[in-house]
Amino acid sequence: MPENVRTTRTRSTIWRRTLAAGVVLAATGSILAASPQRAEAALPTQSIADPVHYWNDVLQGVFRQVQGGPVPMARAAAMMNGAIYDAESSYQAKWKGQMTSAAYIHAAPYAGWVEGPDEEERVIGRTAYNILLNLYGVNRPNKNAPDFTPYLDKRFKERFGTEPTSGDLLDITIVSGMVNQMMNARAGDGSEDNSSYSGESPRPGAWRATSYPDMVDSKCASDGNAVNPVWGQVKPFSLSSGSQFRPTTLAQFGTYEDLVASPEYKAQVAAVRNAGAAAPTAATPVINRTADQYNAAWFWANDNDGTYKPPGHMIQATREVSKARGLSTYANAKLFALVSIALADTGIAVRDAKFSTTIDLWRPVSAIREGGLDPQWKPLLKNNDGVNVNPCFPAYVSGHASFGAAWAGIMKRYFNTDNIAYDLTTDDPQAPVKTRHFTSFSAAAKEDADSRIWLGVHFPWDATDGLILGDKVAAQVFSTKLRTL
Repeated sequence: MPENVRTTRTRSTIWRRTLAAGVVLAATGSILAASPQRAEAALPTQSIADPVHYWNDVLQGVFRQVQGGPVPMARAAAMMNGAIYDAESSYQAKWKGQMTSAAYIHAAPYAGWVEGPDEEERVIGRTAYNILLNLYGVNRPNKNAPDFTPYLDKRFKERFGTEPTSGDLLDITIVSGMVNQMMNARAGDGSEDNSSYSGESPRPGAWRATSYPDMVDSKCASDGNAVNPVWGQVKPFSLSSGSQFRPTTLAQFGTYEDLVASPEYKAQVAAVRNAGAAAPTAATPVINRTADQYNAAWFWANDNDGTYKPPGHMIQATREVSKARGLSTYANAKLFALVSIALADTGIAVRDAKFSTTIDLWRPVSAIREGGLDPQWKPLLKNNDGVNVNPCFPAYVSGHASFGAAWAGIMKRYFNTDNIAYDLTTDDPQAPVKTRHFTSFSAAAKEDADSRIWLGVHFPWDATDGLILGDKVAAQVFSTKLRTL
């Protein structure tokens, strides 16, 4: 079997089973046609009916267990959903007679005379499983990272009732091709560069680790703890580079000195100081944040390990809208691929803005405390231990805002309208309200962006420019990838 597709059976064993099932072989030994071997008697787990939804649920399960930043997670989602979409497109071309949208990499009819039992389910599931195995399981590139093979095997068996190593003819005819072409496309994309950050602190305005004596954050104890500082150079899925849509608001100031002396900057600090404080202080006695804004702040948070982080939240939102709209499996494969590709490229573009520009902007707590405004001020955001913290990377631009706008940008273009009513949920354990209602995709993205100000970890321009960046990425992805045929 190809090295990227997992099986414990040898090729000869599978071929003997195939011959017994009546497969016709050419003289060279290549498969001409086959009645695919059924790999399961039934699908035991049907609480999540659609296979695209199911395997994205599996992915979110990994997100909740893995530690690290959201950008590698978005890349993983794009790889899995891109491969699922090409595999599903191949199935559509083979058995349904046509593909309605272009493949991401490549899709083609595969060998076989008669469609096998649950074949669409098997094509999608076995492709998704093997992509995840290469990212997070036994074939993961970083052997020091946790091995999620037992979890992936468990979820596979829950779905199919068999072990993933049992083998399936579809592994040969289609799955291996879909897995290998995605893994090959992303090989050497720069994602394995683990270079650490060396910033420009203690210059006023420059980002620095925000672990103060009363806000001890072991995960951000020094500037070198900055998360994914070189991911702005990772090869995108659709953009020409991470800098293609680089925001320019901070560039107009040129230097940190000009930035912190400007009235625009001072207005930004004042806005987040009054809206994002954890509690009143002697110097900041009034917090201008409503109860609903407080609820929204935590609804969108998903910053801490144990949650599915912002990419997972956007995948969950896609699933909730998709389920309410009754999309088919083929339609879901396309929608989830578009959303995931947009999230991955947005994450790369955000890291470019944070780390590869003239100014690596410090967080509001640094501006307020070290700017001499309020030495007791803390952001509302807390970690799982109840300590007030900040994400461990520069503020500009907001990743949440950018991810939300990328999601909304794909959704409104896919459905050809922005005005759809729907409910979204969150898995942040600190969120007082777990479900919120929206009447447009843009409204959800805007609230996601504003929530970062209410949590006290971003300035307003981080949110505003993040919304613009995310929508530009979405427009690029939607106009160039998976286009309707």
